[in-house]
Amino acid sequence: MSLPNGRLNRHSTNKLESPYSPADIYYGDHSSSARKDAKHRSFSAVIDPDTHPALEAAHFRRSSLDAYAAPRKFLIPVESTLRNLLAREDTDHNSQITIEDDGPKVTFPSCVNLHHDHHLTHLSQVLSVGTSASEGYHRVDVRGTYMLSNLLQELTLAQDYGRKQIILDEARLNENPVDRLARMIKDFFWHNLTRQIDGSNIAMVAKDPKDWTADPRPRVYVPPGAPEQYEYYTKIAAKHPEIRLDVQWLAADVTPEYIRDLNSAPGLLAIAMDEIIDEHGEMTLRGKPFVVPGGRFNELYGWDSYMESLGLLLNDRVDLCKSMVENFCFCIQHYGKILNANRTYYLGRSQPPFLTDMTLRVYERIRHEDGALEFLRKGILAAIKEYYSVWMASPRLDEATGLSRYRPVGVGVPPETESTHFQHVLDPYAKKHGITFAEFVQGYNSGKIKEPELDEYFLHDRAVRESGHDTSYRLEKIAANLATVDLNSCLYKIECDIARTIRGSFGDRLVIPKEFHSAGQKMDMMETSAIWDRRARRRRMAMEKFMWDETSGLYFDYDTVKKERSSYESVTTFWAMWSGVATPRQAASMVVKALPLFEELGGLAAGTEKSRGAVGLHRPNRQWDYPFGWAPQQILAWTGLQRYGYVEEAQRLSYKWLFMMTKAFVNFNGVVVEKYDVTRPNDPHKVAAEYGNQGSGFKGIPREG
Repeated sequence: MSLPNGRLNRHSTNKLESPYSPADIYYGDHSSSARKDAKHRSFSAVIDPDTHPALEAAHFRRSSLDAYAAPRKFLIPVESTLRNLLAREDTDHNSQITIEDDGPKVTFPSCVNLHHDHHLTHLSQVLSVGTSASEGYHRVDVRGTYMLSNLLQELTLAQDYGRKQIILDEARLNENPVDRLARMIKDFFWHNLTRQIDGSNIAMVAKDPKDWTADPRPRVYVPPGAPEQYEYYTKIAAKHPEIRLDVQWLAADVTPEYIRDLNSAPGLLAIAMDEIIDEHGEMTLRGKPFVVPGGRFNELYGWDSYMESLGLLLNDRVDLCKSMVENFCFCIQHYGKILNANRTYYLGRSQPPFLTDMTLRVYERIRHEDGALEFLRKGILAAIKEYYSVWMASPRLDEATGLSRYRPVGVGVPPETESTHFQHVLDPYAKKHGITFAEFVQGYNSGKIKEPELDEYFLHDRAVRESGHDTSYRLEKIAANLATVDLNSCLYKIECDIARTIRGSFGDRLVIPKEFHSAGQKMDMMETSAIWDRRARRRRMAMEKFMWDETSGLYFDYDTVKKERSSYESVTTFWAMWSGVATPRQAASMVVKALPLFEELGGLAAGTEKSRGAVGLHRPNRQWDYPFGWAPQQILAWTGLQRYGYVEEAQRLSYKWLFMMTKAFVNFNGVVVEKYDVTRPNDPHKVAAEYGNQGSGFKGIPREG
């Protein structure tokens, strides 16, 4: 019998659980009963792969009085072992066991076997483990950073499930690191990164840690087109007055000034929900789930969701990917764009657009299901609306070139930052006007104080954040003027995807219904593939004219104000290969000339050291510059190289990145972070840049990656 998530129900099978079962199965209620009852014979033992499915690929031999033939298990008291393990091995006291700790790396708490209650041996001794198969007679040591850190992780998980003692498979300690990393992503990280927004958690998720007002409280804004959600949340607020939930209608006309005024009462923006029947047989709503880019987040983010979907699809979590596409369609339908994230202060800002590719990847996995074609239709309609109303409209469209820019609207100081974040920028203006910092911020935000230079500064600051590459010297103080390679590569692919889909799935005629109209569109507007093919050709020609540099073999961002190419060498040049906008000749040139500029020990750096320039106390590193590398840049480059037949280069780069990740995972207690220093051979996860490094500050076990 299978559960909805595809896992086997242990109560419906007599087979032993896999030693690699997810934690909720391995350490959950009655999880050890099967392992406790099924002792391994210590005489004439024959191991049957059918009773241990996870080991069925292994080669087994018949053994006599050989405890090592059977997979070993240990019975461990959790709390005392965890305490003593950390005391001996965690010498830097960060609740992790890494190669930087000075412990003996051979410590293992003595364990009780299945029938005898042994006490812990003194810590100064080398401790060994009694195997259950030999009734505790055979003793083994567990050595090395990797196995000890895995022990710490397993004990931390067992403690999470309230276990006082556990039967632990040795296979969980010496598991192949690649297999363990893949398993943790599939069974642990995705689960811990999954969110949904509804009455079950609105008190927590609607409260904003970036709410700097005098009375922060959970607040949700509902768009005019979703009255059922307004009714739902109003009932939640009435039923639970203790949570102080403030339910508000969002205005139909969202202007930069309106977004600014919402900063006095910031809140969560409602996203898609499903109608369900509750336990009382009544209709209610439930939030559609989505995946966040880090454990501290509760909002639906833009391009992070696309990158997450690539991994989710590999792990057969099509349900989550489909749900995120539906959430994006809701955002475009009601807010006009895929938002940076669903908070009020992001209403004027989007992120790099990947919706068509995401929709098509999901559709390929569900195409034989009921409703699949309608899912595809809605995804394409949403992408078309965003294309017209956001990327090909003022202020993001540069009419002179036909190229697009990150250029979100906004007024005043971005409110999602701490009040002191821009103090070094604003203090000189406050002194100029002879007022306090707080008085200047209030006067500037209200428009009573005019400072055009400051307007320009924040225009570019918002554009950097919309680009998803916040921050980088590539974009600093210039972002809103740049037609970037990354954005226009995305739009080229969108144009190609829409043309192909209209032609191949909708008989070359796609009617745009009212809910997906852009401003000024006529009723029953018809889309055909020809116009989208022409748009793609025009963009390719424009990118070649304004961005391509034959001598260097690179695409460069184009400054639409200065009318010149940027000189910053960015790995986003390979987005042109990912999207297919590069010609085969240009791709060949990029592989020969551009690839060596970015390739480092651990994969591709975000930019070159030359372009970044000197860094120091007064000019610090930016996280999207050299020497840092990010998974999205690697993945898009690998895909682009494969697209043009450069399979060997793609495999080499992917191996470098994955080896670097796995080495850090092994040596540093299972760490998986958002970015790496691809030039560091031993500790690439240690990144000295703004925002720190998401995924590194855990205790005992990484919970989200």
